[in-house]
Amino acid sequence: MWKKGSIKVRDNIIHYWIKCYERGSKFGIDEGRISKLMLKRDGEIVANYDRGWDMKPADEETEFALSILLKEYN
Repeated sequence: MWKKGSIKVRDNIIHYWIKCYERGSKFGIDEGRISKLMLKRDGEIVANYDRGWDMKPADEETEFALSILLKEYN
């Protein structure tokens, strides 16, 4: 199932798109439920996961947004 939304981190808005399943798998982040994830800030991709990391989180703010999403969806 696809989920999308945004998270405010400090003064930045990070938009996210996630594909997650009911069960974890070897393709998910940390073998969890999220198999695809894209994070964008100001129209620029700051993290991308598609059954593996294509682009790890670019900075501390992106890491923080990712940790929120992992807690909620993974």
